[in-house]
Amino acid sequence: MHYKITHTTTYEYADTVSLSHHLLRLAPRNLRNQRCLNHAVEILPEPTLARRHFDYFGNDVTFATVEGAHRELAVKSSSEVTVLPPPSHSPIETLPWETVRDSSRGEQMGPALDASEFVFDSPLVRAAKDYADYALPSFSRERPILDAAIDLTKRIHTDFKFDPKATTLATPLEEVFKNRRGVCQDFAQLQIACFRSLGLPARYVSGYIETDPPPGKPRFAGADASHAWISFYCHSIGWIDLDPTNNILPTTRHVTVAYGRDYNDVSPIRGVILGAGEHTLKVAVDVEAVPEDTTDSSPQGEISS
Repeated sequence: MHYKITHTTTYEYADTVSLSHHLLRLAPRNLRNQRCLNHAVEILPEPTLARRHFDYFGNDVTFATVEGAHRELAVKSSSEVTVLPPPSHSPIETLPWETVRDSSRGEQMGPALDASEFVFDSPLVRAAKDYADYALPSFSRERPILDAAIDLTKRIHTDFKFDPKATTLATPLEEVFKNRRGVCQDFAQLQIACFRSLGLPARYVSGYIETDPPPGKPRFAGADASHAWISFYCHSIGWIDLDPTNNILPTTRHVTVAYGRDYNDVSPIRGVILGAGEHTLKVAVDVEAVPEDTTDSSPQGEISS
């Protein structure tokens, strides 16, 4: 699948901002089944500094500084991405989950060693007995890990209600687990907590998902949203994605932007401002499937103002 993605974020400040610094994680990653063909960011007011780099996890990051009095900041990210189906695996033919757990203790070199760091606690996701107890009915003795992971994904989807009003970015995971309500960010971090509480590596993935309009209705520009899911590591296979919000294994309708230990590592826009006080935030996302021949064939990237 080929997509054109537009992500526009607008901050309106109650008072004047004299200086602001921002980290932007908006560029889709290049992966074995995903290619970012083109990416550009437009920032208004014009930044005095805009530099791109890759963070610890390999995410494409733009650091931007805006100087001078302003009451509004607009960031528009435009990307073209092609996504191929990921490799498929028979769930019952994957390794027993205990084997993966025992091999995720930092004793091996290569990708397995890199994956082992995702076993440990992170600021927003901490292992706990409650999460292990919740996960264990799926992870019965010697059960193949992908089979167990799919079952856990289904249970989270069934047991937890999607409710945008139930949580905010500041809601602790313990509260999500207790109230059984939340959004994609919450469900992803809950599933990561379940994996880590069993000693299994799991990481947070941010990106976009192609959505369908209501039956008989046209697509509304800007009506899509950012999305979150997880991936867990299986030795001999690598990372496998799971989407507990939708109870699926992501294929070609998910576009990966960034991954890290939890949401703190991948937030699309994070900043520090001088002045302003209160602010309002408006976000519009459009994920549009396009014919293959309209896309460029070479990866690009630029920052404009």
